[in-house]
Amino acid sequence: MEITIKGDKEFDDIPSLKTKALRINLNENIYGTFAEIGAGQETCRHFFRAGGASGTIAKAMSAYDKDFSDAIYGVEDDGRYVTEARLRKMLTHEMNLIEKRLTRDKNPNKIFFAYANTVATIDFAKQFKGHGWVGIKYQIEAGKEYNDIVLHVRFKETDARLQQETLGVLGLNLIYGAFYKYNEPKKLLRYLYDHLDKDQLEIDTINFSGPAFKNVDNRLMSLQLVRNGMTDAVMFGPDGKNILPAKILYKKNILALRGSFRPVTKVNMAMYEKSYEMFINENKVSKENTEVVFEITLSNLRAEGEIDEQDFMDRADLLCSLGQSVMISNFQEYYKVVEYFSNYTKARMGLAMGVNNLVDIFDEKYYRHLSGGILEAFGKLFFKDLKVYLYPMLDPDTGELINSENLKVYPRMKELYKFFKYNGKVIDIKDYDESIMSIFSRQILQMIDDGDRGWEDMVPEGTADLIKDYRLFGFTRKPLKTLKPITLKKRK
Repeated sequence: MEITIKGDKEFDDIPSLKTKALRINLNENIYGTFAEIGAGQETCRHFFRAGGASGTIAKAMSAYDKDFSDAIYGVEDDGRYVTEARLRKMLTHEMNLIEKRLTRDKNPNKIFFAYANTVATIDFAKQFKGHGWVGIKYQIEAGKEYNDIVLHVRFKETDARLQQETLGVLGLNLIYGAFYKYNEPKKLLRYLYDHLDKDQLEIDTINFSGPAFKNVDNRLMSLQLVRNGMTDAVMFGPDGKNILPAKILYKKNILALRGSFRPVTKVNMAMYEKSYEMFINENKVSKENTEVVFEITLSNLRAEGEIDEQDFMDRADLLCSLGQSVMISNFQEYYKVVEYFSNYTKARMGLAMGVNNLVDIFDEKYYRHLSGGILEAFGKLFFKDLKVYLYPMLDPDTGELINSENLKVYPRMKELYKFFKYNGKVIDIKDYDESIMSIFSRQILQMIDDGDRGWEDMVPEGTADLIKDYRLFGFTRKPLKTLKPITLKKRK
């Protein structure tokens, strides 16, 4: 019997790397292939070192040469190798070989798996830190359908050897979690960082599929990545599915709109439409190369100290059903949003916002944690090729129209504001609809909760029907293509 002492606290007892590998090796039914490209056979090495690997490893390979890799897995349309498409080809190819070479009549109880990664570690000049795709295709019962877990990582370490070791640990954690934690996907995510620190690598995209994960919403898993500090931001395409940020932001002109969008209003869409028209007419901006991002900060998803996941689903679904890309981030300040985008593009960027948001940006209290204070933040914000498109507002007390010419910032910030204003960094949206300026999301939400009429005219066309369908007839989530993905947080 285990001895306990008064005062002991419960905690997760994390198995060692050897224990994880040995547990899998000693299972006579788990059997599969390792295919690792770009950083050596770091994951497979853990299983060899643990002992008993002959009962687990059917094959281990690393097709380093590009011609060999293409001969085995085929040529990618874009000619690249570190892509999700390449990883999935690797998993499918290796699994087909297992099924072909190991017949079921001789192996009736074998649980097959294929683990793969395709990785580019840090370059010699240490300018590109490296990234990669990692995945596993596997069964949880012999002869049953396969499940997939696929994720994208970005390395933070500045040494190729360290990155290789980090990748090996991550791969082992993924394989162990896939078999022994598949029933708790949220915990599986956290356990990917066993024996790793978050300053070693970032996981910015993950997707689960297969019968074992039929009830898993990959967008909620992405929310967990941000919530657990595994990444700063995740993105969803207009189809509502997880998407790798680099895939849509790379070398693009970016127009971003931050808001609560609870729910999205006519003002939000007017701000988007008018700022977009102005943005694509700027020099060095082309419509074909422009990506619009609706961003929601994690702080806006909190309710009574906890993240309200249903609230997150509602906002993301609504914006995606309106044809928009959505980003959920950990960024409190605007300059961090711009810094994040700058990781993917040096092209011109734009921020669309209302007067109140711009006034808040000039509040020093948000920058006390920076050694350079507000000047450091503004240097990061406006040093980039960025413009702010300002949507005016009506003063609720006087009815006066407030724009960049007459807004009032904190007295000590007045001259700083003038500097950016006169240098063309802040531009007024002049084509506005004064009749919708008194619409606010919180007002609409209150009207819905109180059963009042009239809120339908405050939201974009079609949105009211989506909200009503789910409030009146209960919650049965359907594919986005049905255009009925909406339910509000305080549904009766």
